[in-house]
Amino acid sequence: MMLCWGYWSFGLPGAGSSLQAIISEPQSCGFLHERNVKEVACGGNHSIFLLEDGQVFTCGLNSKGQLGHEREGNKPEQICALADQHIIHVACGEAHSVALSDQGQLFSWGAGSDGQLGLTTAEDSVAVPRLIKKLNQETILQVSCGNWHCLALAADGQFFAWGQNNHGQLGLGKEFPSQPSPQRVKSLDGIPLAQVAAGGAHSFALSLSGAVFGWGKNSSGQLGLSDERDRESPCHVKLLRSQMVVYISCGNDHTAVLTKSGGVFTFGAGSFGQLGHDCLNDEVNPRRVLELMGSEVSQIACGR
Repeated sequence: MMLCWGYWSFGLPGAGSSLQAIISEPQSCGFLHERNVKEVACGGNHSIFLLEDGQVFTCGLNSKGQLGHEREGNKPEQICALADQHIIHVACGEAHSVALSDQGQLFSWGAGSDGQLGLTTAEDSVAVPRLIKKLNQETILQVSCGNWHCLALAADGQFFAWGQNNHGQLGLGKEFPSQPSPQRVKSLDGIPLAQVAAGGAHSFALSLSGAVFGWGKNSSGQLGLSDERDRESPCHVKLLRSQMVVYISCGNDHTAVLTKSGGVFTFGAGSFGQLGHDCLNDEVNPRRVLELMGSEVSQIACGR
């Protein structure tokens, strides 16, 4: 059973009218009743539901084609263009979406003006999922979306980035403009990676040995590098060296990491209390969330 709540401005569930509403308590999502939902991804104003059988449903705002279908968006509708694919993972940016198939192929749709679709042309919007052909020779294992950029990890260890690069979030070095097609991030060559994670305009990679690398926007200290200076290339977060990090999640301007022992560290923007340190300060260094000490955390996720 899936429960949903929050801001709803594209027609209430079950009501034919278009109303702005705040659903303040979790409600059962009737549309996907008796279907097993495997994963949910949320963009700026749209949501993707991946079912266990590999089908993909979307709802929400469709101003940039981010739903992958032509229907209204006030209830989850299947993306028919992906019906012949078995999708195993989905991700959302601010107004674009990507889906990974069991064959390791990547499909993208939605807003593309910053090159975030990886389709080599920076079209303003793409309403039907398209295969990212530049990655066709690769078996993609993981994909993560920032607001306007994407990161992907391939089975052979190669690591790709594309989309907006205003803050160096692609990790390609100085003077690199935004990229409409996937580019190899060569500075991490030879380091076996376990995970890639994209924030609003910052990026992280985690090595199999637990080393953490961050780059991109750092205006609030979201890279954990003890300052507020943007980085154009991956930088080792040395303050996490002694921790065995196993997972990273990025919000818009903050970051959370999970350690093997179940500890949680957060850093970056804190003005909305998103760091969990019982204050509204930004943190430029990774700081343990003391409130969670004594409980072994197994999973973390960041919203905006």
